[in-house]
Amino acid sequence: MSRELESGQRKILWVRAHMPVQRAIAARFREEQPFREHRIGMSLHLEAKTAALAVTLREGGAMLYVIESNPLATQDDVAAALAETDGITVTARRGVSEPEHKEHIERLLDTDPTLIVEDGGEVVARIAERGAPRSPSLVGLSEETTTGVEQLASLQSEGKLSIPAIAVNSARMKHLLDNRYGTGQSTWDAIMRATNLLIAGKTAAIVGYGWCGKGLAIRARGLGARVVVCEVDEIKAVEALMEGFAVAPLDRALEQADFVVTATGRPGIIAEPEIAHLKEGAVLANAGHFAFEIDRNALATKSVAMRKVREDVDAYDLPSGKTVYLLGKGELVNLSVADGHPVEIMDISFGLQALSLEHLAKHHASLEARVHPVPDEIERTVARIVLSMLSSPSQ
Repeated sequence: MSRELESGQRKILWVRAHMPVQRAIAARFREEQPFREHRIGMSLHLEAKTAALAVTLREGGAMLYVIESNPLATQDDVAAALAETDGITVTARRGVSEPEHKEHIERLLDTDPTLIVEDGGEVVARIAERGAPRSPSLVGLSEETTTGVEQLASLQSEGKLSIPAIAVNSARMKHLLDNRYGTGQSTWDAIMRATNLLIAGKTAAIVGYGWCGKGLAIRARGLGARVVVCEVDEIKAVEALMEGFAVAPLDRALEQADFVVTATGRPGIIAEPEIAHLKEGAVLANAGHFAFEIDRNALATKSVAMRKVREDVDAYDLPSGKTVYLLGKGELVNLSVADGHPVEIMDISFGLQALSLEHLAKHHASLEARVHPVPDEIERTVARIVLSMLSSPSQ
């Protein structure tokens, strides 16, 4: 056995040992085989927790085809280990180019999946581009993240959503927990791993105060940082203020921020006009799904020199004499330079995914081709498992 394969297997065994929701669902799936007639296409960040979900779905009888949903979010040792599982085909690889990623989407669709689970909405967007389902057998889709849910809503409003889709990201058990506690912990974990810098006593600018931004701000404060929030929605900005955070326009926040973390889902948040306001030594990190919130091209154009200073840290020397640092090439930082969300958080999110896919498999014929919420009973089922297995015993 190769060292890479052994490493991937160890990672998968570790996370499964700490995923009680997946274990409980997998046990039932083995008996009931809800996906016995299904081919499931997966476009997710492929690391150990994702592999655990794939194994759960396979134990429910599904055949799976797995690709990446982000160029730098695949752990190759995990991909190699997962590919050894009978009934699971993996083409994901770390560092794929944009053309390769698009080709992987085409390959996924060529397998004629009956169900799709994805993160980011790229697969469903590709289906919509063709004007009709590329996969004639496709009966439903579940979406993991805010960006993808927005994509689904846009397709629905344009009359281009041809299948029922479940917005897993909108579930309370997802956005209240995963987006807040998962993003908060894993993003700062990634920043600290990449830089080995102290957070306490520094100023952190959190750009965007949605559920992810809330988690980022809470964790930054817990690490001892002074936190300033930048938010264009006045109501969210007032909420940040009431939580005790400073609130400022982006340009003023950048002038004082040692760490700048974007979490808006919008392109060009840190672009050419904003670069001029960055503080000497500022560290830039993106917590959004796509690598467009921090404009890498603008950074390169505005710089007189660029160099790699640590494994996942690029330095940009600006004409003003200041140097700023970009983590993970502006990709989703918690996965491009670290291991993503904590295991227990993804256990909950992937529990919602597994049960939502089961719901689509059983009830797709009666579901309209629109965006659906996660059924309340699914959320409560996952919550009951978490409470029964993770809560402290009564005193």
